[in-house]
Amino acid sequence: MNRFLVLLYLAALLTPAAHAELPDSTRFSVVLELGDVAKARTWLDEGLDANFEGAMIGTGLMIGAWEGNIPLMELFLSRGANIHQTNRFGEQALMLAAWKNRREAVQWLLEHGAKPNHARDHAWTALHYATFAGNGELVDQLVTAGANVNARSTNGSTVVMMAAREGHSAIAKRLLEVGANPALKNDYDEDAVAWAMRQGNFEIAKSFTSAENFAELARQAALNPSRPTRSLAAPDKVEELLRMARLAEVRGNRGAALTAYRKALAELKAVESAQKVGAVRTARSVVMPRIPPSALVIQAKRVKPDEQVAAFSYAGSEEQKIDQLLEQARAAEAAGRTAEAIKLFRQASARIKAGQ
Repeated sequence: MNRFLVLLYLAALLTPAAHAELPDSTRFSVVLELGDVAKARTWLDEGLDANFEGAMIGTGLMIGAWEGNIPLMELFLSRGANIHQTNRFGEQALMLAAWKNRREAVQWLLEHGAKPNHARDHAWTALHYATFAGNGELVDQLVTAGANVNARSTNGSTVVMMAAREGHSAIAKRLLEVGANPALKNDYDEDAVAWAMRQGNFEIAKSFTSAENFAELARQAALNPSRPTRSLAAPDKVEELLRMARLAEVRGNRGAALTAYRKALAELKAVESAQKVGAVRTARSVVMPRIPPSALVIQAKRVKPDEQVAAFSYAGSEEQKIDQLLEQARAAEAAGRTAEAIKLFRQASARIKAGQ
């Protein structure tokens, strides 16, 4: 072998292999939500940070928890993912699994070191999420694991308030049995009894207080009747359409992405028309406005005291911004500016879902 060939050979040995392109946050989210563990492994092998956060749910471990994908969680944890990492909403993997009622994922997380209680006081916990969502078996699972039944959220709301508001009688009873205190008040000077009465969940309210006090509360309720409200989950069809839109966008199919975004927004408008049941600002957090709602909004900020997954919108700047984005998106579509239209529809759907 001559000197030139030797040099070429050595250069080939010393030159690092070409690396596959690592994903952006949107592609990362879409691919992992679809359960592609092999692609996730390739990205990690190529140097992706195990705590890289996607555009929608969070890290790979969080997406695995949300989807109930244990192999995905195993992969990211084995590569150094932080099981207590929080996403931009302050949520951990255990909280996301609890919200989605992924009992096997919750058990896996607990067995691998996830703590059922937040390190901070006044923080949303997995037990808040499981209770609000009505996941009774998961409530038992978390209580058995040591979850604090009197944990307070960012606005001071307790776990039993979640059960009172949503009318989860069996969960409320279970929480009382294990030491929940319905008399604790949040930052708005309200307790679980007040929440149960406001929502018309009178049997729960009755179980929280004395007969004399309940009789007085019932008398006041009769004198000042209020319309019970309920929280609404984002329809599965909307979630799937938005996922299809993101996937089509990642693949470069702008026409399909645009169609999916339009269909998702149409579904949201249909929910708005069919589900107006009263003023509610509660899903994964709680504040009760006193003014009539103007539209239903599906949101995903689960840990802010004034934002939620499904809520009624109140006339104001945020609603105007969404309307403006939709008008601009339709104008761009009509003018044939597909890429711009997709971007605007995506911004509108993100605001509707995330309250941003």
